[in-house]
Amino acid sequence: MLVLLENWLLYHPLKAREVWLAPPNPRVQDIELRTSAGIRIHGWWCPVEKWEPEQGALLYCHGNAGNLSCRADAIARWQNELGKSVLIFDYPGFGRSEGKPSEAGCYAAADAAYAWLTEVQKVPPEQLLIYGGSLGGGVAVDLASRMPHGALILVKTFLSIPDVAQRLYPWLPARWLVRNRFDSQSKIGLCRQPVLVAHGTADSLIPFAQGRRLFEAANEPKCFVAMEGVDHNDFVSSEFFQALRKFLEETSRNAGQRASVAVHP
Repeated sequence: MLVLLENWLLYHPLKAREVWLAPPNPRVQDIELRTSAGIRIHGWWCPVEKWEPEQGALLYCHGNAGNLSCRADAIARWQNELGKSVLIFDYPGFGRSEGKPSEAGCYAAADAAYAWLTEVQKVPPEQLLIYGGSLGGGVAVDLASRMPHGALILVKTFLSIPDVAQRLYPWLPARWLVRNRFDSQSKIGLCRQPVLVAHGTADSLIPFAQGRRLFEAANEPKCFVAMEGVDHNDFVSSEFFQALRKFLEETSRNAGQRASVAVHP
């Protein structure tokens, strides 16, 4: 039954006809992306006022439920806290996107979103932040392991789907039965840019220890943020954004110093 129902247990999409919330502000633009297989992917481009490509952007990989409109409040908060334009997209089968959810489909949708930002909007890759929350963490790590970017931000995510499945079904050989992998633990070592991992100490779905182990597998520079008392579906704390801003400022400053040394030996 676990094998037969795996995708039903993992993905919980809502079509736009079921639930669709208003965008966070009037500047939001609906965009259409195409995966390499021709699947139509829907996204929201949420620019800040007077945006220019050199300011960069945040590529938002959301979790396994709902659709992108359910993150309207989260997008507004990210923009207020970081002052960044945001591109959020739906995976196949979610919201207004065509197709059916799958691991490969999630990766392909992220690739299409990345290409739109860097090729159409001309965002310099070094000014592109990749964010992944929960299931989106697996999508974000895969993308960051293959594509140039500025920094990777992971919140309340896992080592891999087999690790999550084994915890949820300890009486079964679940680790060996699931087909969706999202193996962030083996991929994160391929990410060469700054990594911030945040996890709630009260996360009842993905244990805090998984977030910590994922952080340990990442390369320097990196930062771990323990969000005290935060459960899996709780909003991230203000302390998280404070730590994130500080980390991004420090890594940007250090990168600039390294470039200066390289140019002026």
